[in-house]
Amino acid sequence: MTMKAAIYPGSFDPITNGHLDIIKRTEYFCDHLIVGVLINPSKSALFSVEERMDFIKDACKKMPHVSVVQYSGLVADFARERQISVIVRGIRGNGDLENEMTMARTNRQLYAQLDTVLLPANAAYEHVSASMVKEIAYFHGDVKEFVPARVAQALRRRFQ
Repeated sequence: MTMKAAIYPGSFDPITNGHLDIIKRTEYFCDHLIVGVLINPSKSALFSVEERMDFIKDACKKMPHVSVVQYSGLVADFARERQISVIVRGIRGNGDLENEMTMARTNRQLYAQLDTVLLPANAAYEHVSASMVKEIAYFHGDVKEFVPARVAQALRRRFQ
């Protein structure tokens, strides 16, 4: 059984191989996945929304059932506007699980038809986070194992 559509929301600053793994795995049970790139004015992003969207589109160019959309505000409102009732989230460990369970309950309270599917991270990526990748790149470390090649190049240029 497949779902018609789902949303994978996040800031993706930048997209990591862990994010891509969640996107690829979601293709197995979802006809269409919208990767929702959050515009969050309270956070200072390293890359612009447009850059982040371009990185994701490039990394997902061979995935015809994936689209990339920017949004601001609550993910529950974003889902309601599109009449989508499933959010997909990746979890790396107990801390993520606790946070994602709280968010899932809150989103369900805001939009009663909204369910959250939690996918455990692939063991190869469970330690990878966008903030960790940025810190490695900031100190001129090699991030090519953690992010798509185009993102690794952009990080290198940003921190030269």
